[in-house]
Amino acid sequence: MRWIPGGTFRMGAEDFYPEERPVREVSVDGFWMDEHPVTAAEFRRFVRDTGYVTVAERPLDPADYPDADPDLLVPGSLVFRRTTGPVDLDDYRNWWEYVAGAYWKHPGGKGTTINGRDRHPVVQVAWEDVESYAAWAGKVLPTEAEWEFAARGGLDGAAFGWGDEHFPGGKAMANTWQGEFPWQNLKLDGFEGTSPVGTFPPNGYGLYDMTGNVWEWTSDWYAPASDAVESPCCVGEPGERFPRRVIKGGSHLCAPNYCLRYRPAARQAQTVDTSMAHLGFRCIVRESRS
Repeated sequence: MRWIPGGTFRMGAEDFYPEERPVREVSVDGFWMDEHPVTAAEFRRFVRDTGYVTVAERPLDPADYPDADPDLLVPGSLVFRRTTGPVDLDDYRNWWEYVAGAYWKHPGGKGTTINGRDRHPVVQVAWEDVESYAAWAGKVLPTEAEWEFAARGGLDGAAFGWGDEHFPGGKAMANTWQGEFPWQNLKLDGFEGTSPVGTFPPNGYGLYDMTGNVWEWTSDWYAPASDAVESPCCVGEPGERFPRRVIKGGSHLCAPNYCLRYRPAARQAQTVDTSMAHLGFRCIVRESRS
């Protein structure tokens, strides 16, 4: 883990998406944070030690999904499917598919595996899963403010975790989508899908993958700013049965033409029952350095 010294910073951004506004001054105390997202190997140790069964592996309760076809209420999760060409970006169902049998060990469904991917972030983890892991590890999930402060790496007000230039010197600083989402991925960063943690440079606090690779859960409930509108990036609708928490950091699926959310200020809502192929987490410990 890395020590994050705490302090006061300007949280949010004015120049991007409405839900990031307004910029306000926020203070956080010092805390320890995982150097990188929890990996598949680390999550495997948790499952082996506890026998834990993730949300995506459990049968679905028809009472929770009254409008769904009962025959489709089988264990599984959401998996990204690259399209063959341009599609309507207002409808995420064009590239997200609920896949039976998809869970952390088989993140793309049957026939996929995490074998050989121990250093990749674990994905397909819902809120209950990450909370249970944190309790087992003697840690907690960060608040949105703690996460954003850490992601800035001491660069208060910068657009990205490394500064204001997208590709400084033509160098990819994070695992994101280059090209036209969701059909053309130029892979200028060298990856299609997740990358091993620590592949890209750390930020000013020595933290890896705070930008891109996978979205990360925080402990805060989601509430948009008064002038915000819901983003089509968001899987989930206002007023639905399951509440939503804030996720941060963007992922390998974030692209300038659709979801430029691989920035510390960016935020998104995620229903607590939902696990996805680009969603992971990291933990913190709130205690003094001494």
